[in-house]
Formats: sequence, C-alpha cells, structure tokens
Amino acid sequence: MQQQTLTFLVATAATLGLMHTLMGPDHYVPFIAMSRVGRWSLVKTIIVTLVCGLGHVASSILLGAVGIAAGLAVGGMEGLESWRGGIAGWLLLGFGLAYMAWGIRQAIRNRPHTHWHAHGDGTLHEHEHVHATDHAHVHVDENTARRMTPWVLFTIFVFGPCEPLIPLLMYPAAKLSVPGILLVTAVFAVVTLATMTTIVVIAHLGLARLSAPWLARYAHATAGFTLTVCGAAIKFGL
Repeated sequence: MQQQTLTFLVATAATLGLMHTLMGPDHYVPFIAMSRVGRWSLVKTIIVTLVCGLGHVASSILLGAVGIAAGLAVGGMEGLESWRGGIAGWLLLGFGLAYMAWGIRQAIRNRPHTHWHAHGDGTLHEHEHVHATDHAHVHVDENTARRMTPWVLFTIFVFGPCEPLIPLLMYPAAKLSVPGILLVTAVFAVVTLATMTTIVVIAHLGLARLSAPWLARYAHATAGFTLTVCGAAIKFGL
C-alpha cells in the first residue's frame, strides 16, 4: 500500500509540475521576451531559464523542509507561499513597467529622421539616420540593461512560489518517508524545469526565424509591456 501511495504521489508530482508550468505564462514568457530583445544566444537563454527555474523550485523546497522540521500545517505553508507569490507579482509588474518606460524612452530617442544634403554640382539627396546610436552612452545603457536583466529575473523567480509542491512535500513527511519526500520533490523539479526550458527553446528558435526590422525600435517597450502583463496576471489573477 505504501508503495502504491508513493507511485501515486510521484505521478501527481509530474502532472502538477507540467500543468503548473504550462498554465503559468510567467514561467516562460519573461525568458522568451528578454532573450529576444537582449539577443541572447540559445545557450545563454537555456542557462538563464534553468538557473531562474532552479531558484524558483529550490526556494519552495527550502520552505517546505523548514515547515516539515517545524511541524507546520499544510494550510500555514500554503499561506506563506501565497504571500511570496504576491511579492513576485509586484516585482515582475514593477520591473515590466520600468523596462517598458525605458524602452519607450529608447524608441523616442532612436526615432529616425531625414536630412537633405546639397552637393557642389547642384544635386540633392536625403540621408536618414538616428542620432541616439551615434552616442556611446546609449550603448552603455543597453549593455547595462542586458547584464542586469538575468539577475532581476532570478530575484523575481526566487520569490515566485510553487504552491503545488508544499502539499506534495507535507504528505510523505506525515508518513515519515524521507525517500518519498526526495523522490516527489525531484520529479516535480525536473518536470517543471524541463517544461520551462522546452517552451522557451521552441519559442527562441521560432522567433529567430522571424525578421521584422520595423519592430526593432519598439522591441524593448514591447518586452516591458509583456512583462507587465505577466506581473498583472500573477498579482490580480487576470
């Protein structure tokens, strides 16, 4: 009977890990959006996704372990996870709004305009250019944003809870099954990370085939808007 229960819990962990990730766009949309505008390589995209995903799952595992050691009730642990979820929602929402505002500013500064040039032989021709790209500090701003983004995402995902994991940890603990806790946790974590990475990689490869130069100017603002929507969805249940 105990073996059957553990098998059921492992299957449940795998199912919840898959569904929890698929139904939460915040698990993959931020990486898709930021890898696109940051021109991340596929390798960097995978590494950032996995590191943030590990922080996401590990923080809930740690809280679950503390709850088990302290003998806390499942309801209390889920309440704490819900509180953490609120913080993650605000962080993602705030980061999205700030990044969108910065992207709009960059788009305005990067607005192309035309100059007419006259030559000695009387011919005229127009020359379109962008002043913003002529200044080094613009490139510094963008490079700084690219360097900071993975760390910001990691911080947000560390606060992001894995609500289904807590009851899955607490149930085997009640049966004093340490191997059960480890197995259920490992299955949930592996399925969650594999689902996140698979979705992000597919989207990354698909977007790499798309070419829309006219959207490049608004890429950062669009990415910020996407993050804002994800944050609002977490916080307000949109």
